[in-house]
Amino acid sequence: MADKVCEVKEAIADPGPLGLACFALTTFCLSLVNAGLVVKEAVAVVIALALAYGGTVQILAGMWEFKKNNVFGATAFSSYGAFWVAFGLFELFGTLQIYTIPKQGVLLFLVGWTIFTFYMWIGSFATNRILVIIFTLLIITFILLDIGAAGIHVAHTWGGYMGIVTALAAWYASAAGILNTLFGRVVLPVGHRK
Repeated sequence: MADKVCEVKEAIADPGPLGLACFALTTFCLSLVNAGLVVKEAVAVVIALALAYGGTVQILAGMWEFKKNNVFGATAFSSYGAFWVAFGLFELFGTLQIYTIPKQGVLLFLVGWTIFTFYMWIGSFATNRILVIIFTLLIITFILLDIGAAGIHVAHTWGGYMGIVTALAAWYASAAGILNTLFGRVVLPVGHRK
């Protein structure tokens, strides 16, 4: 009798709410600093979040999105997780006075992420309305931060405020993914595409 190979399809939970929560909390904390609503020294909290939750855990959520065959979620979470790790490292280097990123380097970093966010924003149109809102807010946030890094400080501050709104939208999407799944019905609508 020939051995039969059984293919077992593993079901995994949706990693989206986790990735969105990681993104939301880290973005919220940094944006409070950028908006000037908390002291600059609070960036130490952002560094820790960027390296652990916003960075490492969000990258893991991205890897699980690959497992679920979700190229958009995998690319978004893995990439923005890497954004947070990179951000955490260069803030840590600056805090420890190992190396300070020059203003042009910060601008280069932000513009690169703006380009990435732009085509992810376009891709979000094929997902659901809440992701379109999140990516619209995020592209506006990055553009304002770009302008701020180019020397117009008020744009940096407004980028902080837009980042706070972006984080709140991401938390909403995360909560929707959790509550809608747990209750088996739409508790928080996300505007699914038909």
